[in-house]
Amino acid sequence: MQKILLIEDDLDMQELITDYLQNYDFKVEAFTKPKEALAHLENNKNNYSLVVLDLMLPQMDGFDVCKKIRQISTIPIIISSARDQISDKILGFDLGADDYLAKPYEPRELVIRINAILRRTINKSRIIGDFEIDEDKMEIKVDGYLVDLTQIEYDILHLFLQNGDKVMSREVISNAVNGIEYNTKDRTIDMHISNLRQKIGDDPKDPQYIKSVWGIGYKFIC
Repeated sequence: MQKILLIEDDLDMQELITDYLQNYDFKVEAFTKPKEALAHLENNKNNYSLVVLDLMLPQMDGFDVCKKIRQISTIPIIISSARDQISDKILGFDLGADDYLAKPYEPRELVIRINAILRRTINKSRIIGDFEIDEDKMEIKVDGYLVDLTQIEYDILHLFLQNGDKVMSREVISNAVNGIEYNTKDRTIDMHISNLRQKIGDDPKDPQYIKSVWGIGYKFIC
């Protein structure tokens, strides 16, 4: 389920957009105060697929919010505003917005615009917890930082991300990853896991992501 961050101080409009998007299987987190939304986004920027941003807000002008978002994230932004002057639209795009919808509009149009943007962006990379996978480039980022992985390490981490919260035996891992032959006395998989933990910043004594399952293998926590 794609998660949308909505910044809208009109509570009636906020409720309308939230309810409508949820009917189309989007999960919506709504904020009325832009400073709170920015702080939340900075700490959770990998958890959202898109921002819907009003311009007429308390605390900050929406254009300043758009600019701040672009400083911390490349997340797609749709401006949703009653300000429909062409100069406003040009400024919005100049500041990094991906689309601009002038109010009033049919909520269905917002869904169409969101889906169009996500087709262009999310299909290239997928976000799972703190991780972002770009399968075309065969790259994985954690907290926005590219992890320098060998082919085997990439394949193991990709396997974990595809099977979050499932216990993966060493035999299953070796069968799924080219270049590893399983042997009950061989610690090759454990060596790769150790290297992976180091590269993704996972404390081996108290791992956050790759948990050891005694006598079986490993479990990845997204």
